[in-house]
Amino acid sequence: MRTNKTQIITHEVIKIISKAKALKPSRLRVHSNLSQDLGFDNLDVVDIILEVEKNFKITIPDEVPLRTVGDFVQYVTSHTGRRFTWI
Repeated sequence: MRTNKTQIITHEVIKIISKAKALKPSRLRVHSNLSQDLGFDNLDVVDIILEVEKNFKITIPDEVPLRTVGDFVQYVTSHTGRRFTWI
């Protein structure tokens, strides 16, 4: 169940991030750095954070370092817990 949850979250996070810059989801990998590899600026990352918060019904504090796709996946996975009912 945990792997399935992580796979679903990864898919959703990639979908959100790819929409932010009109990128093909296939270009994104868990280790992709948003600024260095994909050219996202700070405002783009803030937009992604807001969309992730809305989509998963969580709050991401400003001090959380979110530099890669995997950072988003890891944070969402660890903060959805039993509330994983948004599907």
